[in-house]
This record gives sequence, structure tokens and C-alpha cells, in this order.
Amino acid sequence: MHSFSALLRAVLLVTVTSASASSFFRIPLTKLTPPSSYLAGLPDADRTRAAFLKNFVSGGPTTVPASNLAYVQYTTSVGVGSPPTYYNLVVDTGSSNTFVGTGTKYVQTSTSIFTGEDVNVTYGSGYFSGLEYLDQVTLAPGFVITNQSIGDALSYADFEGVDGIVGVGPVILTEGTLSPSTNELIPTVMNNALSQGLIAEQILGVSFAPATSYNDTNGALTYGGIDSSLYTGEITYTPVTATYPAGYYWGVNVTDATYGSATTVIPKSTAGIVDTGTTLVLLADDFFESYLRAIPGAKIDPSTGLMTVPTKSVSEIQPLNFTIGGTVFSMDAAAQLIPIDQNTEWGLPANKQYGVVSYLGTNSGEGLDFIIGQKFMEKYYAVFDTDSNRVGFAYTEHTFTTYTP
Repeated sequence: MHSFSALLRAVLLVTVTSASASSFFRIPLTKLTPPSSYLAGLPDADRTRAAFLKNFVSGGPTTVPASNLAYVQYTTSVGVGSPPTYYNLVVDTGSSNTFVGTGTKYVQTSTSIFTGEDVNVTYGSGYFSGLEYLDQVTLAPGFVITNQSIGDALSYADFEGVDGIVGVGPVILTEGTLSPSTNELIPTVMNNALSQGLIAEQILGVSFAPATSYNDTNGALTYGGIDSSLYTGEITYTPVTATYPAGYYWGVNVTDATYGSATTVIPKSTAGIVDTGTTLVLLADDFFESYLRAIPGAKIDPSTGLMTVPTKSVSEIQPLNFTIGGTVFSMDAAAQLIPIDQNTEWGLPANKQYGVVSYLGTNSGEGLDFIIGQKFMEKYYAVFDTDSNRVGFAYTEHTFTTYTP
């Protein structure tokens, strides 16, 4: 996952394929009020993460809500123990360990079993270390995983405002996180939900949307399937890339990318990752330079690390188009720009236009040349399909909107 330090992650509000209203489960959500300086280091934090990465029917899909916190990350409420203590956990497709304790402390109950293992995970500029337990985990009423590995964070950094992470990345990312069993893989919540018959398919559907408030429950996660009500048209699937290191994550190949019709940003097929734990859309430095030069007057603000766009150029912003799996997925002006009325929450100067596309910190050709983060997924439905080793995207009602400064 990403250095979770001054920023936050993904949104997820979960739903069910062919779900009725009764299939939507509600879990207690706690209003979060992180410090106002929360977002000051966002671009560097995303780049640090990038560098480090180099209905309930038995067996059916289950949907749960998630909240967009501070415009830059999504959390979902997860119960641990019996009776459960509920924790607001970041939903992270870029890591696979689940842990609690960075806010609300881990509460042991009769279902808590110490494994005898230490656990230590580094997330770019953030980390946690502590003890590993097996415990009961409640993702929704009636959706209870038994003997799920849970880390108790006794030491940590850069997790302000949240209680930990629910890791839904590939299980291989847990290798080396335990001690003394350094070669042991830790089954994720998705692995265990499948093996315990709670879901029939190891598929995670993710619905994000542009937030309209500082703590907006506007996302959805579907464990075990997809929710056809949250997207339009067909889902375009593309295989997880074989390119290292992107292939260790939810990595995909982008065939090409253009800005408008005249500027080539990504000239040929290259690999990167899809990561709910990264807020921005990051491009290899040489790709980003082509994008930046195409916007008149745009430049990197050294005090924030974000791109600034002159007011006169805002109305001329062209779509940033990614070709994935033979389909073009465009980020229009609204998708590329931070609404000015959010500047204060991001820790930015007022009345200045900033963008959400930035540079990765390395040039292309290193096997991880882009990160498709939250701001892209606020415009498209995303599917993470472990069984078929593929990632899918589909259009939503939020894909194309009108930008109002």
C-alpha cells in the first residue's frame, strides 16, 4: 500500500450483482476528523509509494459501504473479534496484510488467537509492526470470516485519522512480512472468504465517485462479484501484466495514452498498476513531461509537488486518454483537476488551480511506468478478478462531467 502518511486512499462502497435493496448491508461508520495538515505531503507520499511498489447469499456477492475521507482515500468499517470492535480501515489493492491499531486499539476477545509471529510491513514512507493474531472478522452482517490473520499495530507511522488497512492485493505481497515464518503467505480476507464459502468467486468490485464533502460515504465494495447498477455498458477486461514488478500487484498494460488528439503521452504498450491506495494518477517522468508541455503554462509547484494550471488554460484542458484492453478510458477536465473549493482541505493555497496527474519519480522502462490511482477510479468502475487474473473497467454516470472551478 502506499505510504499512507499525509494522504489517503480509496473509496469503496460495496454492492451486489443483481442486488435488491435488502442486499445492501450497513455497518456503523465513525465520522473521522483528521488534522488539517493531513494532505500537505500528498504528491511526495504517492511518489514514495510508487517507488516502494517498483443480498448476502451464501457464496454470493456482498456489498458494503465505504467513505471517502478528506477527498483522498477510502475507508470501510470492519469488525474484529466477538463481540466485534469496529475499525475504519483503508481499502488497499496495493497491499495484502490486514491490520488494526493505528487509531482505535486492537481489542482482544475470546476469538483472538496469538500466532506467535511478529509482523512488519513497510508502505513507502509509512509502516507498521506488531503481533499477528487469528481472529473473527465481520465485513457485513452475516458475512463473518473466522481465523483471519490480523496484525496488531504496536508501532507505526503515517496513519493519521484511520485505524489500519484491509489489504485486498495479491496474496504474494504478504510474503516476508512475518517473523520467524518469513516464507509464509498470509491468506487475505478475499482468500478466506472464498475458502469458507462466503463468496463463490474471488472478485472485488470497486465503485468510487467524486466526493462532495470532507467525509462522504459515496463508495461501494462488492466482495465476491460486481454490481451492474454501478456501471454502464460492458466491462473491459485486461490480463494482469507479466512485466516485473508491476505483475506482482494489480498490474496492467496500457497500449498507449494521448492528451487530446495531437499529443502522445505513452507511445507504446507499457506496464503499470491499478491502486486504490494511491490518490493521484502518476506517470513516468518522461511521459509526464509530454503531458505537462501540452498544457499552456502548466508547471510543477515546488512547494506542493502538484501541477498548477493557469486560469486561462483551464477551459482548454483536453482529455487524457488511456487505451486499456482495446478500449479508450478518458480523464476529462473534471477528472484531471482538483476543484478549487477543495484546496484548503488539501492544504493548498486558495484560488489556484491544481491537477491530479503528476510524475512518478522515475523514467519509463523500469517495469512500473504508471499508477492508476483513486482519481481515475472515481470516474470508472473497477473490477479486481483473482480467479481469472485480470482487471476490468467500465464507464459510470460520473465518467464525463462538466468542470466548474
